[in-house]
Amino acid sequence: MNSFIEGAVTPLLSIWRRTLALAGVLLLSACSHNSSLPPFTASGYADDQGAVRLWRKDVDGETHLFAAFSPWRSGNTSTSEYRWQGDTLTLIELNVYSKPPEHIRARFDDHGELSFMQREVDGQKQQLSNDQIALYRFRAEQLRLTSDALRHGRVVLRQGRWHADQTVTTCEGQTLKPDLEPWAISRIQRRQNHSSLEVSIAWLEAAEGSQLLLIANEDFCTWQPNEKTF
Repeated sequence: MNSFIEGAVTPLLSIWRRTLALAGVLLLSACSHNSSLPPFTASGYADDQGAVRLWRKDVDGETHLFAAFSPWRSGNTSTSEYRWQGDTLTLIELNVYSKPPEHIRARFDDHGELSFMQREVDGQKQQLSNDQIALYRFRAEQLRLTSDALRHGRVVLRQGRWHADQTVTTCEGQTLKPDLEPWAISRIQRRQNHSSLEVSIAWLEAAEGSQLLLIANEDFCTWQPNEKTF
């Protein structure tokens, strides 16, 4: 999960400083939208330090959220996974793909009390402090708030393989022609000129238009969450 467009950043937990402001703006713009939402959605946004892609599933009162953060220029790709039962956070799982990689897992009971916590770096297991747990919980709630806003604002993430005719075969098997700005298409074409294989792109679609989010040599579809198994 590397070779993305340009940028530099710290791991995932450092990027949420502006999400509350973003969420507020998007919630205001979402008020006029239909409140009927599909149970499985994909969305995302561009932060000043990197790109965030979000997949979410809401079924029978449980919310399952998966986020992938990709830095612009350098730094470590990170993923995070969260589960809520209603409004109660039950799981936090973080993976930082650094060298050595870092894995963090925390589980909470039905009352929101911590039942398990562990940080593993290079095979070494460590306990997390109460302050660290509190920070991770706070970040989780910020991310869910942002996800709520993006979801209600109908900001949709799409990704797939770019073709020479400027169409994309998405991970769902559709062939689409993204309505991207000329500068975005030029950037994709420059990247494609340096790759022997078709590059992958990720972009966002909303009522206001489309925005290029990521370009990479890797195939996004090999790991994109699937609605049936997510």
